[in-house]
Amino acid sequence: MTSNPQRGGRRYSPYAFTEQGVAMLSSVLNSHRAISVNIQIMRAFVQLRETLGANKERTRRFAQLEARLNKKLGEHDEAIAAILSAIRQLMNTPTLKQRGIGFTADIEPKT
Repeated sequence: MTSNPQRGGRRYSPYAFTEQGVAMLSSVLNSHRAISVNIQIMRAFVQLRETLGANKERTRRFAQLEARLNKKLGEHDEAIAAILSAIRQLMNTPTLKQRGIGFTADIEPKT
């Protein structure tokens, strides 16, 4: 969540540590238990970074799939818009001219 710069920044502490925050915390805390917990947290960050690096190929393929899907959706949207336009044209009833009963001829007078 971003903070409002006009109000002076964040109003509460974040609920998560960054990798650098854990490294700073391990330099401050000096008990055996705190050090072992921080080591485990750092290992989790390293494993997360490796997992994200291994998924680059999957991310690329997912982006390609998403691009193809967006292209197909664009084509389908155009087709749906054409169908709706045709339906609107069919729904508009043409205005009929009122004609008199019987034969009428528009004959121009000869001059």
